[in-house]
Amino acid sequence: MKIVLTARLGRLAVVCAALSCASASGQESKTVIGPTNIDLHEGADLLKSGEAEEGLRRTLAGLKYAATPRDKVAGMSNACAGYVMLERPEEALPWCNKALEMQEKHWRARTNRALAYLKLGRFEECEADLSLAEELAPGARTVKLVRSMLLDATDPVTPQIVVDDGGQPVDEDQE
Repeated sequence: MKIVLTARLGRLAVVCAALSCASASGQESKTVIGPTNIDLHEGADLLKSGEAEEGLRRTLAGLKYAATPRDKVAGMSNACAGYVMLERPEEALPWCNKALEMQEKHWRARTNRALAYLKLGRFEECEADLSLAEELAPGARTVKLVRSMLLDATDPVTPQIVVDDGGQPVDEDQE
């Protein structure tokens, strides 16, 4: 069977043509549109929306069927984030560690692990992960947010409060 496609039809036409050829030859065909691992996809969406418990449940379910290294690393990083969101940083660390074993330069897993270390008061390890995450993704908002959280924990800003005692002029040299 010869198939001629125009450039305008693009990839979808190629996939459909290949599927119709497989079907015509007696092989079973299957079309997948959208994410290949619904649980990982839905888990990530739930975590982003703040639904940590259900997001973590779906992420862990999706990890059982993660087919690609990319899906596995993303799922493990998301599991780490879910446990941190649930205030369970000790359980988060193994997930981030596994993700980073597979992909050392995964800045999201590194940032999630930095946050877990921060929650555990392990500031030196947090700093090390955070510094590398800043190199890998210098403009990432989450990296900047974790950096500010670390600074708040290790070098908090001391507010200076001036009490107005009823309209008397304040001599700034006496404060």
